[in-house]
Order: sequence, then C-alpha cells, then structure tokens
Amino acid sequence: MSRSDGSGTLSTYADFLLVQQQSYPITKKLLPWALYALLPLALFRLYLHPLDFSSENEVITKDLQNKPILVSSTAPKPVEEVNNDCDYSNGEWVQDKLGPLYNGTSCGTIKDGQNCMGHGRPDSGYLYWRWKPSQCKLPRFEPKKFLSLLQNKHLAFVGDSMARNQLESLLCLLSSVSPPDLVYTNGDDNKFRRWHFPSHNVNVSVYWSPFLVKGIEKSNTGFNFNKLFLDSVDDRWALDLEQIDMLVLSVGHWFLHPAVYYENDSVLGCHACEGLNHTETGFFDVLRKAVRTSLKAVTEKSTSNGNEIDVILTTFSPAHFEGEWDKNGACSREKPFEEGEKALEGMDADMRKIEVEEIEEAKNKAIGLDRLRIQALDVTKLAFMRPDGHPGPYMYPNPFADGVKDRVQNDCVHWCLPGPIDTWNEILLQVMTQWEAESTRRRG
Repeated sequence: MSRSDGSGTLSTYADFLLVQQQSYPITKKLLPWALYALLPLALFRLYLHPLDFSSENEVITKDLQNKPILVSSTAPKPVEEVNNDCDYSNGEWVQDKLGPLYNGTSCGTIKDGQNCMGHGRPDSGYLYWRWKPSQCKLPRFEPKKFLSLLQNKHLAFVGDSMARNQLESLLCLLSSVSPPDLVYTNGDDNKFRRWHFPSHNVNVSVYWSPFLVKGIEKSNTGFNFNKLFLDSVDDRWALDLEQIDMLVLSVGHWFLHPAVYYENDSVLGCHACEGLNHTETGFFDVLRKAVRTSLKAVTEKSTSNGNEIDVILTTFSPAHFEGEWDKNGACSREKPFEEGEKALEGMDADMRKIEVEEIEEAKNKAIGLDRLRIQALDVTKLAFMRPDGHPGPYMYPNPFADGVKDRVQNDCVHWCLPGPIDTWNEILLQVMTQWEAESTRRRG
C-alpha cells in the first residue's frame, strides 16, 4: 500500500514505521510496558463511569416512506447566538435533501384536505426545499426548543383557515417529539379546539374568527354576504385573552367575499353587494380597520390587567390559481418560482402592506409596555414563491383513480402538510428565540 507525499515521492506505511522504530529504539521498548500500566487504569475508569451512547438530543421519527430515522434535536442555542437583525421575509428557496420532520401518516392532526401524500399526490419534490434568507441562516425547526420556550403557557391561533393550516403544521412538527392530547373541541367542523402537551404543560388552541372583528358569516339558506362590525372585536377569542400568553393572528382571504360593513351602528358600505342600496367600497380599508380594532383590544387588555401577551400577525398568504378553479391543472407547478421570475404585486402586495403597517403602528403605541410584544410574521413573499405547495386536486383522495378529468375541484389556497407552511413556524420559533434573548438580557 503506497501513497504520494504531494511532491512525487512514494513511500509506504511500512517504511514510515521502520524509520520511526530506528529513530526511537527506547520508545519501542518502553511502549508495551506503558500500555500494560494504563490498561488497569482505563478499566477502573469505565467501572466508575460507564459510557452512555444515547443522547437526549436525538429523536426517533420516520421518513417519508414511514421508515425509522434518527433526527437531531439540539438544545436551545445560547442567547448570544441569536441573530436579531435578520430579515426573514427576503430570500430564495433552495433544494434540501433532508425533507420534513413528519409525514402524512406519522401526524394525526392534519386536516384531510391538506394530506397531499395520503391523497395520492404522485410527486414529492415540493417537500425538499428550504427557505434561505438573504441576510442570515434560518435554522431547522427544533421541536424541543419550541416547547421549552412555551413551557407552562398557552399559544392560540386566531383567524381563518390559514390560521388553522399553520396551527396543524405546528402540531405535526411538535408531535415528532411529544404527542399532544386533544382536550377541547367545539363548533362546526371543530373550529374551536385545544391540545395539551403534558411533557411541557403547553396548551395550543385554534379559534375560528375569519375577520378578527365581530362578523356574521353568509350561509346557503340566508343572505349570501357577510356582515362585519369593524369597531367590535370578536368575543369568541377576545374573552379568553386573560388565559392566552401568545397570540398568532392570520386573516385575509375572507375579506374578498361579498360583505356589508358596519361601524358606529350604521352601514359604512359594502363590497360586491349587488342588489343592496349601499355604497360600494373596497376591502383594503376594511382589512386595515379590522386588524387595528383587534390589536387595540389586545393592547388594552394587556394594559388593564397586566397580562403579558405576545402578538404575532402572519401576513397574507397568496393563492396560486392559474385559470379556472375547477379546471385540471389550476395549480400544477412542481417547483418554486425563482427569484425574479414573477413579481409580488397587486392585491397580494397590498394586503401584506396593510398588515405590516398596522403591526408597526401597534408596536409604536406599545413602546414602554414591557408586557406586550408585537411582531409581523412576514411570509407573503416566501409563500408567493411556492406555487407548487398546494393540494390542488389532491384535496380529495385519489382524484384521478378513474382516469384524468378535465374538470376537478382544486385547492390552490391552503398548503400541503408537510409543505412550505412549515417554514412559517420555523420563523415563528426564531421570533420567540429573539424575544427570550431580549428578556434574558433585561433580567441580567
């Protein structure tokens, strides 16, 4: 066996050992005796302190083929390693060989319509992308760290079906290390639910409130438009604020539907309300008022009773319909948009802009209130760049089992689980980590 030393000269390991033996004859004689002397000491050390090859930072989970794999779940990073200046909203999607932490069979909390793998989606490439911010690195989700930061607390997701989508993503991520117990359910389609994680005494809830403010939803049997009361917060979640430590708000899509708007006990206007004698008005200002009313209610509650509340607003998540919603191929792309391939503009950009502006305004008003922390979870751009992450026709099981159809219902709004929306919760964890670091510095 030979090797090159880098200069063209060949040598063998045997030649190398021979030189060593000739140069150090005394070492050659003493080495065996030294080994004999050290062996009893080593055995005595092992007797007192046996080796432990297990690690509390390793978790058994399953891969996409339902085979056991070992996933590292490291302990929380020291506070000084937190990047306080990172803008997670800008970046690009890059390929990732690791894939998600869970699959469609290992997590029992996925809503049926978002279980794309379970419903027979044939491609899996959409699972192997990670968001890479332009300014920093977004760490992989650490379930133990998330639960540790939330220990003895109550996290509530409030809003429409996108809030539920993000909630179920989080439950799946956390379930990979600590299965929760469903402790409360109520409402049509279980729109109000609560889970408890006994391992860390953490409660996670979802509250259906598609406008955040009070609203009466349209129905098939009554009026075909929504009614929104823009100066009154929805009590279905607001009355529980004293029991909530962290609030994640997420709304937008329901504001696109026909509606009549009320303020100060009178009609403010309406949107797409043909046949009604009301002034037509856009929904952008209505969204702004609804978010403002909700953030004001949370601020006042925190101020009045000293309850410490963290508030996150997940920004608008764009849909990706291409053509008619019931046409085959309405959202059939199989990879993300590349940077610059398509611009974020129009309604999607305007919805995001309103939400970010209202969060900044609320943060300015909350300056000096140590018990209230407010932050936008700005996911609009990274969501916009993922046209491949929706269920499409696989919102129903095996839609093409009887052959390819020209007309098929598509979901190009919600996100497959697992899928891109898991990134929302990775960024949420970084916000929580930053807040904890800031609290630690203040205490120190």
